[in-house]
Amino acid sequence: MKKMSVMLNSIEDVKEFVALTNSYAFECDLVSGRYAVDAKSIMGIFSLDLAKPLTFVVHDDSAKADELLDEVAKFRA
Repeated sequence: MKKMSVMLNSIEDVKEFVALTNSYAFECDLVSGRYAVDAKSIMGIFSLDLAKPLTFVVHDDSAKADELLDEVAKFRA
């Protein structure tokens, strides 16, 4: 499992983030406080408080997980 703090500041950011996460087969979540949603779900993401940094959790330890973290690094909080 790998984690990164991210900020999604606009609707375009959320769309791009969901597109990136959906291009990988493994599971990943976004966590805000005690709430966790599927990072591949645009509706789930919009249910979170996007004014605060979110914790992006990738449930994989392979090189592909590192590749995804590199791609979403532009959203790093």
